Amino acid sequence: MIQLRQVTKTFRRLRDTVTAVDGINLDIAPGEVLALLGPNGAGKTTTIDMILGLTEPNSGTITVLGRPPRQAVLDGKVSAVLQTGGLLADLTVAETMRLIASTFTDHVPVEDAMSRAGITHLARRRVSKCSGGEQQRLRFALALLPEPELLILDEPTAGMDVTTRREFWAAMHEEAGRGKTIIFATHYLEEASEFADRIVMMSGGRIVADGPTDEIRSAAAGRTVLADLPTDTASVCLAQLRDHPAVTSAEQVNDGTGSDMVRVRVAGTDSDAVARLLLTEMDARDLEISAGSLDDAFINLTSTSGEGRAGESAHTPSSTEPTTEGTSR
Repeated sequence: MIQLRQVTKTFRRLRDTVTAVDGINLDIAPGEVLALLGPNGAGKTTTIDMILGLTEPNSGTITVLGRPPRQAVLDGKVSAVLQTGGLLADLTVAETMRLIASTFTDHVPVEDAMSRAGITHLARRRVSKCSGGEQQRLRFALALLPEPELLILDEPTAGMDVTTRREFWAAMHEEAGRGKTIIFATHYLEEASEFADRIVMMSGGRIVADGPTDEIRSAAAGRTVLADLPTDTASVCLAQLRDHPAVTSAEQVNDGTGSDMVRVRVAGTDSDAVARLLLTEMDARDLEISAGSLDDAFINLTSTSGEGRAGESAHTPSSTEPTTEGTSR
């Protein structure tokens, strides 16, 4: 569906050159639902702009459905929901839908697109009277008109309340079920965790992690093992655990008052090895293993003071990445 090869994008700012995207490679297969995560200035919006053909890389190549990005957009194969722009305040929602639909040779019925986006009840409301979240849902309905194969969303739920956000993602689940490829940039980690099949994290214009949510969370934040140890041997066991190469921390989480067992928490990089040690050599009971949170992974992987991918230092641009306003169809 999408292929990026050694893509770099720089911008001139006064006397400095800002590197917004720094030599990234990325392949996205048909039917994938991919979340693009990263802090401000990570390169997310610039990457999306290049995939949409709104700007071109300084070096490297991008293809969408085997063709240049702008051609794929003009062919109606790609739709986007961007953060700002593209709506006329004096028109009603229905008038906006009919106007944009008239620019396509072929399009789904306006009423169908509005229903799928959950805005049928807003048909007679002027755009100027719609909330920010409602305007985002209108942009989503407009994006559905050409029945695209690829949907790209940049912070799609910005301005939505909790209920509206839930309804929006329910609609997106339906579109994913129709076989669409969906890419969305977000800073809501729970959205990425709950909706995306795959997460790509960016920091300083580079990709610092790429994989299924559980793998990224486990690799970046490690796994935690909780277990009960006999009270009389707990101190010795904790000391032994702290010396284990797969353990990053080991601590007692209660005092075991009135019990012959105490609860311990062990964090490490190899939960299987820790579990074997606890069960076979330390008489542990009630063992639980859990992955670290996505929040922890996000902080660890995108921290400008930490390291990027293995063998690659994190790169920090000299200023916040430029953004492009407007919408694309």
